[in-house]
Amino acid sequence: MTSELEDLFSFLRFPSISTDSSHAGDVRACAEWLLAKLTGMGLVTELHDTPKHPIVVARNVHVPGRHTVLIYGHYDVQPVDPLNLWTSDPFEPVIRGERIWARGASDNKGQMLAHVLGVEKTLREQSELPLNLIFLFEGEEEIGSPNLASFLLHHCDELKCDVVAISDTGMVAPGVPTLGYGLRGIACCEAIIRGPKGDLHSGLFGGAVANPAAAMARLVASLHALDGRVAIEGFYDHVRPLEPWEREMWTNIPGVSDADFLAVTGSPGLFGEPGYSSAERTWARPTAEVNGIGGGYQGEGSKTVLPAEAFVKLSFRLVPDQSPKDIMAKVQSHLEWHSPPGVEVEVRVGHDGKPYVTDPNSKYGLAAQAALRVAFEAEPVLIREGGSIPIVQTFRDILGADTLLLGLALCDSQVHAPNENFPIENFEAGIRLNQALLIELAR
Repeated sequence: MTSELEDLFSFLRFPSISTDSSHAGDVRACAEWLLAKLTGMGLVTELHDTPKHPIVVARNVHVPGRHTVLIYGHYDVQPVDPLNLWTSDPFEPVIRGERIWARGASDNKGQMLAHVLGVEKTLREQSELPLNLIFLFEGEEEIGSPNLASFLLHHCDELKCDVVAISDTGMVAPGVPTLGYGLRGIACCEAIIRGPKGDLHSGLFGGAVANPAAAMARLVASLHALDGRVAIEGFYDHVRPLEPWEREMWTNIPGVSDADFLAVTGSPGLFGEPGYSSAERTWARPTAEVNGIGGGYQGEGSKTVLPAEAFVKLSFRLVPDQSPKDIMAKVQSHLEWHSPPGVEVEVRVGHDGKPYVTDPNSKYGLAAQAALRVAFEAEPVLIREGGSIPIVQTFRDILGADTLLLGLALCDSQVHAPNENFPIENFEAGIRLNQALLIELAR
């Protein structure tokens, strides 16, 4: 095993699950491992405590007049449940079929460590970097980065940069270098419907009082029209339409046809907002999704009760120029207005993040495309990402810097799911990409 893979395996062994307070010590230990790695490379390092998990900052000695790039990543990971669906221990990485299998392999430890190791290799070979570098790594991305915006505000002078680079997104297909120039925003909430003070016998009370589970089913069904459009009043009011050049460009990108979506998802058929391809729906159209729903008896066989309450967890992916706060206000109004009689609805607002889009052919965008060509020896494609990285728009708002999204994960990398994985060739390409990116941005 190479020393680079050994470093990655060590990094992956930390169960740095940010959402689970029982793993707070593991998250901190992971941050300290990363700090030691960066310090050993000769960078100036800092560990900043936050109300939850630490932020790691590292930089080289800055030279006036040089371009400055900030490379961002996150060392926290998603929970591993359901554990029984993993084919190997999620925190004991293994190699199978030229891929690394572990939680965090793609999201985001493998991708971000490729940048760290690219810098280490450049320093070993050249003794210095061709530009000013700032590494900024947090341990709270998977819970919405609640403390990073405040950190940026308090340290904006030290973090001033010309451009931000992030590898926390994906490639459209193996061997196809991909530059993302947009991200969907997100707004999350949980709705709870309450009825009687406790579960009731469905024979004695059914038909006399409202059933919260049935009421929840009606409420969830009200979110969409039959054709797949979101039916929340005013939901599309501020949606920026796709540019004709984007729609034309995306028809020629490999790996994102409707047939490809069917193959990757294993779904029996596609469904979504009419008038758009699957790529357009996921990259540049807003959605309303049910992430979880429950209420009443869940065990084997029958238990004839009328449940006291039911719940649903919702997320809304947003596009320019939608505002998370505006959308959540409309969601709350919709849920309250469409709530059936005889029950009470409580809406608990969760985390959110703004959508983002930039010009992929700016001078920094062109530099990123050149670096991708060097790393993959192929022509890059330009896409928007369907996922959300809430901090990207915050980088623009606070630091005044746009972001280059240099994805290295594949669509079948099982991000956020059991059996997450990362191709070894993409990890190695990420190291090459970092070295080429530093040279291209320095120009």
